[in-house]
Amino acid sequence: MRALVTGGTSPLGQAICRALARDGFRVVVHAHANAGRAAALATEIDGGSLAFDITDHDAARVACEALLEAGPIQVLVHNAGAHEDVPMAAMTEAQWRRVMAVSLDGFFHVARPLLLPMMGTRHGRIVAMSSVSAIMGNRGQANYAAAKAGLIGAVRALSLECAPRGVTVNAVAPGLIESPAIAAAVPPETVRQMVPARRLGRPEEVADLVAFLCSDRAGYITGQTVSINGGMA
Repeated sequence: MRALVTGGTSPLGQAICRALARDGFRVVVHAHANAGRAAALATEIDGGSLAFDITDHDAARVACEALLEAGPIQVLVHNAGAHEDVPMAAMTEAQWRRVMAVSLDGFFHVARPLLLPMMGTRHGRIVAMSSVSAIMGNRGQANYAAAKAGLIGAVRALSLECAPRGVTVNAVAPGLIESPAIAAAVPPETVRQMVPARRLGRPEEVADLVAFLCSDRAGYITGQTVSINGGMA
């Protein structure tokens, strides 16, 4: 079976791609600006890669239609996301819309063309990567929190549409996960204060959860938002 991972070149995206490949999926790694990195990862995991702007409805449709020429995509992990962190009083319309466009519009742009072929096989898995910010909120992230919370609502509604056809739809809400951006923005002492587990999560830990939700073992789990955040919420 084939799996598509959007935003597959981020630290978390790479971990998810590797975990799904380990479990026997042929993974298609999506990227936008990092096409070369996506191709390198695809070579490493014996998968495929493609590059397109997920915020562009027509570009996403064309890319998905090309993927479907080789048969249905039976696993979709929507990991693509964007940050434009600023207090709302100072936030521009462009900053609001860019974050929405990647996380929320991007989910629609990719999921919609893949849905009917997936449901036609009567087996599929869709996982949308949300965030602890969608559940707890975070200063300076009204746009990001709204986009990630929107994914939770979309997942819940879509799960009801897909359940009779053997397709599960879930969200995963990570907390503070190791990455260069987190290392630069959140000092270790702050991590110990914010996270009951007193450490950052590892991308591989999140990837293992995603891989489980994409497996046959998770066939009766749908419409859920699973937090993985060291006890933050």
